[in-house]
Amino acid sequence: MLADDLRRYLAAWGGADGEVPEQIIDRILQDRSRTPRFGRPALTVDDFLHFLFSEDLNPPLRYSKVHQDMNAPLSHYFIYTGHNSYLTGNQLSSDCSDVPIIKALQLGVRVIELDIWPNSCKDDIDVLHGRTLTAPVSLIKCLRSIKEYAFVASPYPVIITLEDHLTPDLQERVAKMVLEVFGDILYYPESKHLQEFPSPEALKGRVMLSTKPPKEYLEAKGDTMKEKEIEARIKRGEREAAAWGVEVPDIQDEMQVADKDEDELLYRERGADGDDGKETKHVAAEYKHLITIKAGKPKGPLVDAIKNDPDKVRRLSLSEQELAKVAAHHGPNIVSFTHRNMLRIYPKGTRFNSSNYNPFLGWVHGAQMVAFNMQGYGRALWLMHGFYKANGGCGYVKKPDFLMQTCPDGKVFDSKADLPVKATLKVKVYMGEGWQKDFKQTHFDSYSPPDFYVKVGIAGVPLDSVMRKTKAVEDSWVPVWEEEFAFPLTVPEIAVLRVEVHEQDVNEDDFGGQTALPVAELRPGIRAVPLFDHKGLKFKSVKVLMSFEFA
Repeated sequence: MLADDLRRYLAAWGGADGEVPEQIIDRILQDRSRTPRFGRPALTVDDFLHFLFSEDLNPPLRYSKVHQDMNAPLSHYFIYTGHNSYLTGNQLSSDCSDVPIIKALQLGVRVIELDIWPNSCKDDIDVLHGRTLTAPVSLIKCLRSIKEYAFVASPYPVIITLEDHLTPDLQERVAKMVLEVFGDILYYPESKHLQEFPSPEALKGRVMLSTKPPKEYLEAKGDTMKEKEIEARIKRGEREAAAWGVEVPDIQDEMQVADKDEDELLYRERGADGDDGKETKHVAAEYKHLITIKAGKPKGPLVDAIKNDPDKVRRLSLSEQELAKVAAHHGPNIVSFTHRNMLRIYPKGTRFNSSNYNPFLGWVHGAQMVAFNMQGYGRALWLMHGFYKANGGCGYVKKPDFLMQTCPDGKVFDSKADLPVKATLKVKVYMGEGWQKDFKQTHFDSYSPPDFYVKVGIAGVPLDSVMRKTKAVEDSWVPVWEEEFAFPLTVPEIAVLRVEVHEQDVNEDDFGGQTALPVAELRPGIRAVPLFDHKGLKFKSVKVLMSFEFA
């Protein structure tokens, strides 16, 4: 294959703008340590296969850098958000450390959550999950690690959300620590209340503080869970299923289940950083001044908590259950609230094993901070990682226009509405390779090569969400499937393509890799799709060759 032949291939199969066939051929020959055999640089069949399976030369996504407008207010973006970012494992007995914080920042996570408590001597501040057996880590260590790693993966702002269980004197100490560690990169406004959040572009290289509503120190005291109770809860969670084996629940089902709960829709998280209430009288003045993204203090019915205040913007935190419940009847109200305000969703308290929920429950309602246990594993977390591969992996993804608009008749986006199909994504699964390099010969089967099949589908609004499956190709380390699927999409802007490879077994199918990719950024044509293990780490060699076409 000469340069002109490669040029024709790229033109037919959607090569990226600016690609020079001669340079691609030179690069392939360098990669394969080959020199041209007949004077003019040309590709053999093996060279061309190397090109097709090269993630660098033939990537599945159109953009490797930030390409979206970054000058809109923060409320216009989905933000890569962690929950209990300091935990190394389960929510009840794992160690607290700055290591998972560092790992999250290296992934591009932009919101780090710290629970801050007085240490045993009441003279310093620890980070830990309160009233559990989690071993603490010092706040100053976490802050220093955040400063060191904040911008290794992205230049855009890092937000530290604090769940505060401190006395006023220790709050003053936190203020001094934060100013000492972050210095000039700490952003906090001069005005008492923001009428609009700044933009990610304006906040490049800056760190901000946000409060989860601080709880009254005395009220925050309570009995620590007994060791036996913690062990029982962890075992209960382990019985649910293997972490990666749990399918992501449908958000429509989630809302229906929450709606059956007859409790009144009341906001249960006490306290706030607002101007009223007994808690805030005790908040240290300097500490309070450093809070940029302030949490409101809703009282009474939850639907009242999602009302807009024309004079200021704020942040509201809801559990996944609270969101599902209010969304069952007031979905459009939530979308309207998130036009200007920040909405943070966090996992329900019974996720002891650090599992996660369907992130689309938050995204379809415009929630900017869908907080996830990054130290957990599983399909929901795979979706989260895949979603934030968009926009160059910078941790900020601009919300589509339909989530930011109010129609002339006053209506906003409703995920439960009967929506028309906007596009159809055609996906062809050709073949795969790399398992023989990354796995032992006996990993899948002791006596014969593996029998691989692919599950491919869409995660998104309920109308779009589906999973399909290829046939299993028996006894092959380099399986060829040649199967095509069509996915009608009503909301392609936020949809995620899911890909999983499994090995068919008599007892239980083995896991062979996974990935998730933002549909809106898929690069049409035949592409190399690298796969990841169940913890989200990329395999060295395993890839699937797929084609994407929009109709």
